[in-house]
Amino acid sequence: MIKHSTVIVGGGLVGGLTALLLAKENIDVAVLDAAPLLDENQVLEKMNSRVLALSQATIHLLKIAGVWPYIARYEPYTAMHVWNKNGYGEVDFGQESLKPPSENEWLGVMVEPSILNLAIQKTMLANVKNYHTQIRVKHLAQEIDGWRIQLSNNTSLHTKLLIGADGANSFVRQEALIAMKVLDYKQSAIGCAIKTRKPHHHVARQIFLPTGPLAYLPLKSPTATENGYWQSIVWTLPTDVCNEYMSLDNQSFIEKLSQESLYMLEGVTEVENRASFPLKARSAEKYVQAGLALIGDAAHVIHPLAGQGVNIGCLDAAMLSHILLKDLERSGVWANIQTLRKYESLRRHQNEAMMHGMSIMGWLQASQSSSLIWARSFGQRVVMKSPKLKGFFLDQANGMHLLQRTRYHN
Repeated sequence: MIKHSTVIVGGGLVGGLTALLLAKENIDVAVLDAAPLLDENQVLEKMNSRVLALSQATIHLLKIAGVWPYIARYEPYTAMHVWNKNGYGEVDFGQESLKPPSENEWLGVMVEPSILNLAIQKTMLANVKNYHTQIRVKHLAQEIDGWRIQLSNNTSLHTKLLIGADGANSFVRQEALIAMKVLDYKQSAIGCAIKTRKPHHHVARQIFLPTGPLAYLPLKSPTATENGYWQSIVWTLPTDVCNEYMSLDNQSFIEKLSQESLYMLEGVTEVENRASFPLKARSAEKYVQAGLALIGDAAHVIHPLAGQGVNIGCLDAAMLSHILLKDLERSGVWANIQTLRKYESLRRHQNEAMMHGMSIMGWLQASQSSSLIWARSFGQRVVMKSPKLKGFFLDQANGMHLLQRTRYHN
């Protein structure tokens, strides 16, 4: 039986980031990833229709972990524009940029998941000795001094700390018999890549329609001549409406999207890779138990309304790593239950506040009550007139304040 102090199941962004942060401090960590190594040429040649919005805190953590230099393609955004089709207020943060912006102008960046996963894999190959791909966990068993892990190749591992970073349908969570609370929004989202007549000028846009929010997110094109015109959309709709729109041919969908977005950027000219997915918020009933911790989507899934799901997962990675290392330095203990509960207490409160906040915001924006429309519009105007309020919301979005008391602040 092979022993490791820490085993992470799942080698995506959150699991990979955790492994890299721990490996930097010479922690014996093994990563078990069911996915194969990506083909770099295939990833770079194909534009993914999805993007992940990375906050400044996430970018900062990727730099610390050594991942950032490997990210081959991304599109910065320097402004956000949010408004309601049936309201009178709107919120703007930052300023549009007519040319490639300098880093000090960024509010964040949009990165395709495949590009990010490629960068994570390349960094782990260079820095994590026990990084294993195309390997599945067959069975988990809790023992007195940790967890025994049975792999699909019949290898057995033993670890004092097992970290589940294996997504919303986490096998680790299921094997540990940790239940999930699920909130079904009765909505689905359409995601695809679109090309617009006017360039986005590095602005992330979101319009709240009576059916749900529609986001236009800047997307880096593999072709330099088309840079600035491609965007990724996330269109939240009642599930029956979503199914109806998914059944349209491309031209009819383009016309419907252009109309509903009020011909934002003078309308859509092309669409690629349409897909839909149901929207459900999920929260694990607990994030930890003896010798085990859940992070990222294994612990929580929130509404994509504010694009914060990936960022709160990266904050899980940072907070868990910081707390583990801090207790190791102070008392020489690794991953005892008191240490793990510190992580759970901190992150569960913050994540559930974000989850419920997104649910309430979605309901408020979708409401057609005249009094709520007035209050919503009035509130947006108040925010726009107050530099302090705008600064507060920007601080919340960039996430850096949450790293202030950790080793990753600077």
